[in-house]
Amino acid sequence: MINRARWGTTLTFALAGLLMGVWVTRIPALAATFHLDAGQVGVAVLAWGLGALVAMQSMRAVMLRFGSHAVLRIATPLTALSLVLVAVAPSYPALLAAVVVYGMVFGMMDIGMNSQAVTVEQAHGGSIMNGMHAGWSVGALTGGLAGAGTAALGLTFGEALLAAAAFGVPAALALGFTYLPDARGARVPGAAPRRKLPRTVYLIGALAFAAFLVEGSIADWSGLYLSGDLGATEAVAALGYPLFELSMIIGRLFGDRLRDRFGTRNMLVGSGAATALVLAGLIAAPGPVGGLTALFVVGFAICTVIPITMSMAGTVGGAQSGASVAQVGAMGYTGLLLGPVVLGFAADHSSLRSALWIVVGVSVAIAVGSRLTRPGSVIPRPAEDRELVNA
Repeated sequence: MINRARWGTTLTFALAGLLMGVWVTRIPALAATFHLDAGQVGVAVLAWGLGALVAMQSMRAVMLRFGSHAVLRIATPLTALSLVLVAVAPSYPALLAAVVVYGMVFGMMDIGMNSQAVTVEQAHGGSIMNGMHAGWSVGALTGGLAGAGTAALGLTFGEALLAAAAFGVPAALALGFTYLPDARGARVPGAAPRRKLPRTVYLIGALAFAAFLVEGSIADWSGLYLSGDLGATEAVAALGYPLFELSMIIGRLFGDRLRDRFGTRNMLVGSGAATALVLAGLIAAPGPVGGLTALFVVGFAICTVIPITMSMAGTVGGAQSGASVAQVGAMGYTGLLLGPVVLGFAADHSSLRSALWIVVGVSVAIAVGSRLTRPGSVIPRPAEDRELVNA
């Protein structure tokens, strides 16, 4: 049953990544369909992010009451189904409304699958969170290729999303049979739930905020940096993000073994320091080859931070495991939304090369902030992370 839940949760991450990959790769077609300028496209993307963030902020009580398995059985098929609303939107205002709905149910799914991953990891008794998160990266890469394939076949934006929904809904319903009931996520009847989360949850949330900011900045600005500052052609610049995602997949496949060997805190400190070092190398790169190499290597450096923070959140949250994951997820997505905006604002007032030092500083903050957590044994069993509650 645990192995089935592990594979089911991993495939849920993959499905979420696939749906997102199709959506992202067809955004140019979205702009063409509704005759949108860059600003209007930006508003649509922001509407998705705000919808996800609002849903995440409201998920604490829901997770405590129902648990991740119940949330996922509803939110996952609804996420795929919501693409139909986006696909058939007749106007730009209707599109924005549909995108907000898509963002909200996706946010519910995101919190649910991360909380379910915590439940499965604790039932398993060892570190497997990175492996489940690798499913997201595989799904995102597959979704990107699928989106590109629909474009090559001449499918419109709406037709591509309808195809994704047609695959996603039955897949989501099938995965619903694989989830484990939360051991500590649902409220005990007659018991008064603790309202206040442990302080350590907010420290973990700050680390997630920083990691999401780094990943979001690389995703949104790497191509422009390669072409504008390092002189890469458009085709070469387009390789930056796929290389970053590829190294994220490989790194997450080995991340659990490294965490078992070196321990949670050492992994976070090392990841933050290595990310800062490689990003400094990206800034100093003299040309496209150096830039692409740095983007590939930085994926290895940053890839384990978000899975580890989600795992820690579920562990230190105790009886409020799902609520803790929801809080950390909401803080993380805030970084995902703000990071590219802050970087763009700074680049407008200096240069993109100079603005990237902000991301270096945030990476250093991951290393420094991780040292505020208390060390445990080198084996990151739940007992180690539970020590963080008293940090």
